Amino acid sequence: MSSTNPIGIFDSGIGGTSIWKEIHQLLPNENTIYLADSKNAPYGQKTKEEIIQLSCKNTELLLEQGCKIIVVACNTATTNAIKELRAKYNVPFIGIEPAIKPAANQTETETIGILATKGTLNSELFNKAVETYSNVKIIEQIGFGLVQLIEEGKMESEEMTGLLNEYLKPMVEANIDYLVLGCTHYPYLIPQIKKIIPEHIKIIDSGAAVAKQTKKVLEKNNLLNLSEEKKKQIFYTNSDSKVLKEILGFSNDVFEKEF
Repeated sequence: MSSTNPIGIFDSGIGGTSIWKEIHQLLPNENTIYLADSKNAPYGQKTKEEIIQLSCKNTELLLEQGCKIIVVACNTATTNAIKELRAKYNVPFIGIEPAIKPAANQTETETIGILATKGTLNSELFNKAVETYSNVKIIEQIGFGLVQLIEEGKMESEEMTGLLNEYLKPMVEANIDYLVLGCTHYPYLIPQIKKIIPEHIKIIDSGAAVAKQTKKVLEKNNLLNLSEEKKKQIFYTNSDSKVLKEILGFSNDVFEKEF
């Protein structure tokens, strides 16, 4: 495997671009290929078997493109499928899980909130993580409808504001001091979330930690790209590319593709 080969990243749509941005910022010398499986979003409402099947399909597409490492930029896919992916494919995988640890370790009210998909909150991996912090009260909330609205580019719609109020107000009333965003789509909602929750509540997502782990694994495997050739950042979506282009801020290298 050549160090100039791309990093492969996939998500159930456009949300994982929040992870891509962190990786690209930390590792600007890397080529990347991003798959937005928007046609099948959200993964959070699917069965474990369906999530594993979709994750394998995405992985194989990225491996066909010569990717040297795969970042599963989706909490639901990580918590439901990463064990199977690591067993099946001979390539390093980076997963993403809700950042419960920093929130649980730093909370002063001993109460934290987590907003995530049904697939993540119901997963075995997530529940094991929760058990580790039994001394902290964790208020879980499924973000029904949020991913669909983000995929449609309706981040600032009245419907989005209504759902966020419904999901976040009970957490505020329960005296949380940390809000963990357990879906890579949700960082795009931070401006709206900040209008609803008090200033003292800290919002945590996993993006920066995933980028650091990606760098660490590349270094460990001698796969850091040291070439001076021009770098490529390629994005594929199996849906309308309009929202993806808007969220990235550019339309070059964004392609619609059946997969």
